[in-house]
Amino acid sequence: MTNVDESIQAKADHFRQRYEQVREMIGRVIVGHDEIVQGVLTAMLCGGHCLLEGVPGLGKTMLVRTLSEVLDLDFNRIQFTPDLMPADILGTNMIVESEDGRRQFQFQRGPVFTQILLADEINRATPKTQSAMLETMQEGTVTAAGARYELEKPFFVLATQNPIEQEGTYPLPEAQLDRFLFKLVVGYSSREDLNTIVERTTRGEKPEIEKVMDGAEIRQMQAMVRDVVLTPPIRDYLVRLTLATHPDGPHSVDATNQYVRWGASPRGAQTLALASKVRALLAGRFNVSFEDIRRVYLPTMRHRVLLNFEAQAEGVETDSVLLEILEKVREASE
Repeated sequence: MTNVDESIQAKADHFRQRYEQVREMIGRVIVGHDEIVQGVLTAMLCGGHCLLEGVPGLGKTMLVRTLSEVLDLDFNRIQFTPDLMPADILGTNMIVESEDGRRQFQFQRGPVFTQILLADEINRATPKTQSAMLETMQEGTVTAAGARYELEKPFFVLATQNPIEQEGTYPLPEAQLDRFLFKLVVGYSSREDLNTIVERTTRGEKPEIEKVMDGAEIRQMQAMVRDVVLTPPIRDYLVRLTLATHPDGPHSVDATNQYVRWGASPRGAQTLALASKVRALLAGRFNVSFEDIRRVYLPTMRHRVLLNFEAQAEGVETDSVLLEILEKVREASE
């Protein structure tokens, strides 16, 4: 092995070591949900946002709060409600009086000016308020009263929503869903995990959480992710997986043509590439494999593929369509 190869391998090993330290610290509080924790951390290392969907009481908010304690980053939480206004999130101009008695407008920053933003029950806010998040999620900036403000990097939006109770909720618009790098579905805990949860949380003990990583190191790791090699055959495979979500396209499968109304955007392919690079580093490699892409395909695409009425009538889930695409799209290009 050459010195260059050893240096690359050392970087990959360091990346995996630091990642495991963060995950181990989160595991002191969060029991189980390994795939969810890994998905949230992967989104963070890609520089993207994450949508957590699950019924109340599964630990979604606790996971985000624990992540904020493990990372040395500013943290704010917004509880979304139907009466929440855009100014409540972004901030507003207020009249303030200076020492000499003069009055002037001054911008008072809202809770979005942070580094980790927990958007709790985001689908309870009106579309007008939800749209206020679009610029911050895409550009990392806030525009108010003609002035543009930069948010401190890194900046992550971790949003939660309840898929069951739909009264008083407003489904997220497709444009905003597409801004989330991952959509993670939080399921119920297993018997063993639930035993551990009950035993831990009913003794009155609080686990010790230490800061493991700061913003500068996160930015370094994000830069390392982009240096991972994505060879042309691997890249073409992920492109064909993306195109297979487009109904009546040259790469679509039967399930796509029958059940899909709109397929994934190019942002989905970009996300698939970045997330698979993180998976490669966690496996100790500096090049992406076919398996890396398959492992991140569902959380990357499930919120970018819109099903038609026939699928809804037959109770077909998005994941089942995506699994058929994974099964039928071959690694080798035809």
